[in-house]
Amino acid sequence: MKRKIVSVIALCVALVMVLSACNIFGGGGKKIAVGPPASETQSVSKLIFEAYGLKEGDYEKFQEAFGDAMDGLKDGNIDISVGVLGLPAGSITDLQASAKDVKLLGLSDEAIKKIEEKSAYRKYIIPKDSYDFLKEDVQTVTAYAIMVVNTDTIDEELAYELTKTMYEKAGENTHAQAKEMTLENALNGLEGLPIHPGSKRYFEEQGLKVDAEVAEVKADAKERKKEFTLGTGSQGGTYYPLGGEIAGLWNKHIDGVNVTNTETGASLENLKSIGDGAQDIGMTVHVPAHNALNGKAEFKKPVKNFAFIGHVYPEVIQIVTREATGINSLDDVTK
Repeated sequence: MKRKIVSVIALCVALVMVLSACNIFGGGGKKIAVGPPASETQSVSKLIFEAYGLKEGDYEKFQEAFGDAMDGLKDGNIDISVGVLGLPAGSITDLQASAKDVKLLGLSDEAIKKIEEKSAYRKYIIPKDSYDFLKEDVQTVTAYAIMVVNTDTIDEELAYELTKTMYEKAGENTHAQAKEMTLENALNGLEGLPIHPGSKRYFEEQGLKVDAEVAEVKADAKERKKEFTLGTGSQGGTYYPLGGEIAGLWNKHIDGVNVTNTETGASLENLKSIGDGAQDIGMTVHVPAHNALNGKAEFKKPVKNFAFIGHVYPEVIQIVTREATGINSLDDVTK
């Protein structure tokens, strides 16, 4: 009799485990792509989920680059993907072209208030004309994508030329986000960060008032190398293709300089690589740049050898799913 009872209990336990794995009991089953390791996407994903009271056990986390996450959504292997991207994002447009049922999830007022209290992200409205599948505006949060450089390898004159080329040759840049690279937007994201003296000189020549700490630069133009690395992001995101265009313009218009665009884990990896001396230039969201400067969040020690050289474009948090998932908001993650 005891053996039968033990067997029944064991069978019940096994059945519960199977049902849980199949998400029959709800919760923990939604598959969410939160970005690659050491990326700002992961950091903002954590902020968003905390604002909704979600813990890691409430969903299945996938550390996918955004391009891979879009493939997962297309194949039905991912339910939700969080991206830090420009508007419109080509990978989202491509997904809609094949899947035909893409949906952007908005954030509630309460969630946005909590995110703003804990970070430099701010409320942003994605206009419904950003994508042809949107039927109404979508409420989310945004930050700024900026370009920073290693003050140990980028001297004052080179920073001047890099900055000048970014803005004066933006018309030759075919990427959709290049339209954001204007002098009017140039200082967005600078507040609280050090600016490279070469960039400051260029902006002031253009009539801009630069109110920021000026970075200390160790790089010497007399000892300038010829090969430089630009850390961007994953190929499925905005950084990599846009960074490639910017690098191409630098190489075309600045004599004796060759900048190689490299695929990375984006913001956090770029800042850490600059701090380690392994990278010369990097694209980053301004929020982790603040954390890097102050040794907060993912940065165990401050990164002091980087400086702002200019704003690139607004980084908009886009939370992507499909109609087929039945998910209408992040409140549905545990349902």
